[in-house]
Amino acid sequence: ADAIRLGRVLLDLLPREPEVRGLLALMLLIESRRSARTAPDGALVLLADQDRATWNRDLVEEGQSLVRECLRRSEPGPYQIAAAIQPGHSDAPTARATDRRQIVQLYDQLMHFTPTPVVALNRAVAVAEVSGPNAALALIDDLRLGDYYLFHAVRADLLRRLRRFDEAAQAYEAAIARTTNAVERRFLDRARRA
Repeated sequence: ADAIRLGRVLLDLLPREPEVRGLLALMLLIESRRSARTAPDGALVLLADQDRATWNRDLVEEGQSLVRECLRRSEPGPYQIAAAIQPGHSDAPTARATDRRQIVQLYDQLMHFTPTPVVALNRAVAVAEVSGPNAALALIDDLRLGDYYLFHAVRADLLRRLRRFDEAAQAYEAAIARTTNAVERRFLDRARRA
């Protein structure tokens, strides 16, 4: 809430700065899903499994409006592109209806501005939905993210989808060992045992 408040203040101070608009849009669109991220028992709920009816539609609409303003200005930057990825999820009535190809294209643009291993990992997640887990696994195998628990979690999920269960279990264990968040640890442990 404080970050969004400060983003609004910054936008008032710098109304012509497209990256400020993009950052605020990104924060609003991510915040719009906050109530759907956890189940009543506190368990983590993946984006694909979230109840979209619980998303804050006012924040979605405000964030999408800011994204449209950014697109009209056509001065792309990393925050604007990251924000533009979000409506790909929030526009779709279901996870299955999400335009994953468009999301991959936006990640391609984001890689131009921010060619980091974390962005490449996120792009690979989208690629997995378009081209399958083998394609995504090939993209992440050379990433230098050995200490990043989400790298191992993504790898574990891809291996599980490929029915390479022993390797998936090892990757889940690596992810569990690298996070101190109890909710994430429970989620990963449950996925490992599934």
